[in-house]
Amino acid sequence: MTNGKDDHVVPVIQGKYLGIFICWLLGNGCLFGFNSMLTIEDYFINLFPNYHPTRVITLVYQPFVLTISAMFAYHEAKVNTRLRNLVGYTLFFFCSLALVTLDLATSGRGGIATFIGVCTIVAVFGIAEGHVEGAMTGDLSLMCPEFIQSFSAGMAASGAITSALRLVTKAAFENSSNGLRKGAMLFFSISCFFELLCVLLYACVFAKLPIVKFYRLKAASEGSLTVTADLAAGGIERHPNPWAEGGPVLPERLSNKQLLVENMDYALDVFLIYMLTLSVFPGFLAEDVGSHSLGSWYALVLIASYNAWDLIGRYLPLIRCLKFTSLKGLSAAVLSRFALLPAFYFAARRGGEGLMIALASVLGLSNGYLTVCVLTEAPNGYKGPEQNALGNLLVFCLLAGICSGAVLDWLWLIGKGW
Repeated sequence: MTNGKDDHVVPVIQGKYLGIFICWLLGNGCLFGFNSMLTIEDYFINLFPNYHPTRVITLVYQPFVLTISAMFAYHEAKVNTRLRNLVGYTLFFFCSLALVTLDLATSGRGGIATFIGVCTIVAVFGIAEGHVEGAMTGDLSLMCPEFIQSFSAGMAASGAITSALRLVTKAAFENSSNGLRKGAMLFFSISCFFELLCVLLYACVFAKLPIVKFYRLKAASEGSLTVTADLAAGGIERHPNPWAEGGPVLPERLSNKQLLVENMDYALDVFLIYMLTLSVFPGFLAEDVGSHSLGSWYALVLIASYNAWDLIGRYLPLIRCLKFTSLKGLSAAVLSRFALLPAFYFAARRGGEGLMIALASVLGLSNGYLTVCVLTEAPNGYKGPEQNALGNLLVFCLLAGICSGAVLDWLWLIGKGW
């Protein structure tokens, strides 16, 4: 890879499109299990009518994600990224399996004990995402931008796919005995299969792609230690150790604090994007939109609209003329989204279904679009180890925004018996 121009070009091309597709699947797997739980909110509301399950599930999930993500962001330079991802995806699989087991063990009955069991599984889901999201984002940040965009789009696709599946299963089982439970069980079973697929793809395929090995070797030559296990899995057992005595002197990488200070605007943007989104989605859309002609389908349609447009928004930055590259423009767009809060309040009180569906679509479109703009622009100009660290830091800020939004979502209940 050091002798001539062709040596640089060929490895980068080989496996690129397969890598993009695998990144999409891995992003999907990162949130498929949790999105399945959010999408079957009608089942949980029926099972636990007195516990605000949609809000509680989100609130239980976030502190565990945030805590694990913070630990890994602080120690990212010394963490085995491969092991971290494999542990995360394996936990996703076992959590999905545990939901099926719990439902079978309780015969679909509600009650506080079952609800505590669900919340415990949700907490482990949070631990799994704390492992995976930061690790994958950091790892892909040191590769081509198409990988991080595809991973982000895959995360949004998990919501769109689960919403579409939920609409299909609800229609299929609506008139059958115990239809809600049958649809939920089918959901959890599909989630198990998909999470297992992600484990196998990451463990056996992704690390062996030529383009992935190329970027990881480049990162290793710049001082990254997090890619060592993945290089070994890709068949590269020996590569230059940048920290070995007598090895080449490398420029010192920026510390996490320096990276955060330099990218404070990006960090604040991604925090605000998700704080606003989670203050509305999913709790407000699931519980506080009133009764309308769509009946029990209404919340599902709203969540499906959000998820579909979130997915579309994550592909818009691929059109260069539509992508924000100006930090000031990006920040202005992030702040302008706060106008959605009074709009949602008005729509829930006096608007019709059409207005609420349109607002949910705008919320999703702007969330997906701005997320990809931030995650693809911020790492530009840094060395591999710094890109990995910055990816972990931005994910921590994103998750902090999600956690804050999940707490603020409870404010919609003021005046409703609180």
